[in-house]
Amino acid sequence: MDNVKILEVKQSIFASNDEQAAALRAELKQEKIFLLNLMSAPGSGKTTTLRRTIAALQNELRIGVMEADIDSDVDARAIAETGAKAIQLHTGGMCHLDAEMTRQGLAGLGTGGLDLVILENVGNLVCPAEFDTGAVKNAMILSVPEGHDKPLKYPLMFQVCDVVLVNKIDVLPYFDFDMDKCREYVALRNPNARVIPICARTGEGIGEWADWLKEQVRAWQA
Repeated sequence: MDNVKILEVKQSIFASNDEQAAALRAELKQEKIFLLNLMSAPGSGKTTTLRRTIAALQNELRIGVMEADIDSDVDARAIAETGAKAIQLHTGGMCHLDAEMTRQGLAGLGTGGLDLVILENVGNLVCPAEFDTGAVKNAMILSVPEGHDKPLKYPLMFQVCDVVLVNKIDVLPYFDFDMDKCREYVALRNPNARVIPICARTGEGIGEWADWLKEQVRAWQA
């Protein structure tokens, strides 16, 4: 665990991010590598969810993880303990990753032999939603303590996501969180987004999430 690779990634100033993202996606399609962009606020349970996801899929998919943070290598170390290939990306103070930074991360990770690469984006509900990383699909985690009204307050985050994981459902009895309202508000922003309630701590709902992800990977590789 002392050999977790840390890569300083730099934002491109020379080309359109959307063009770079589209080019990266085309390359990933050719290589049959599925890239998932996972976003959320800090403390929502991204790393714990990732560990559960890896455990559920590691016998069927070859998985790599890119952990993005302004500093530290805490998350990459936690992921490396699962046996998955992992790299820590430092953004140099940036609150998000763009396509060029993602490309640098993929090169540093080394994607040979991988089916699925998960990018754990920098934790916040604003900046990451504004930049196409080149990912095939976007997912976000909304934890119960954050409240069911977040789709109303951070519309773009929910507009760009293909799936919303509602995490920490084990504490639903202790918070004023309305799951039906949450689904309604997500549908208001993005009627095509799938909502999957989970508890990363206990594993509840992870099977449905893992099945969805596996289907997406297989469709991308077909």
